[in-house]
Amino acid sequence: MGEVRVRKIQEFIKQEVSAMLLREIKDPRVGFVTVTDAKITGDLREATVYVSLYGSPEEKRATLQVLRQSAGYFRTAVGKRLGIRYAPSITFAEDTSLDYGMKIDRLLRDVEKKE
Repeated sequence: MGEVRVRKIQEFIKQEVSAMLLREIKDPRVGFVTVTDAKITGDLREATVYVSLYGSPEEKRATLQVLRQSAGYFRTAVGKRLGIRYAPSITFAEDTSLDYGMKIDRLLRDVEKKE
């Protein structure tokens, strides 16, 4: 596949999953979720959607579990909207880069206060 096409499909999946989470998913177990990235294989068969989760560890775990259980719904909906022959299977993964960045920022502030 062309690299440009893969990047466009990744961006489309990211936008569509984000829109579905905002407008269509009404499960009360789903907390505050932000889609941060989407990666798709070169053959367009498998996609990984990275989400940033907010809340307590239990809320994060419950939200991620609900997202993983509803991956079939997302696959069907994205496949219909994308209009390609095979809809990619969607896997959800937690993006912890924001937590890591906040931890580094806190450590830097602590060092600055000590000096």
